[in-house]
Amino acid sequence: MRTQYAIRQLVERALFIKKLTPEIENEINSELTQMGYISDVDYEALELLMAEMDAGRIKLVSSL
Repeated sequence: MRTQYAIRQLVERALFIKKLTPEIENEINSELTQMGYISDVDYEALELLMAEMDAGRIKLVSSL
């Protein structure tokens, strides 16, 4: 995916479909591994994703 703020874009996709799929989760993990760090923008996006999951508005699913 190698674009600026790729993790934020993945989080936006999860928020849009209201699901965290294994594919999105794997892409997020891959980006974190490749980058070796996390930007402030991506960190805030991940915080939002976790908050939405904690509130029950985003579901973790086994497949799309």
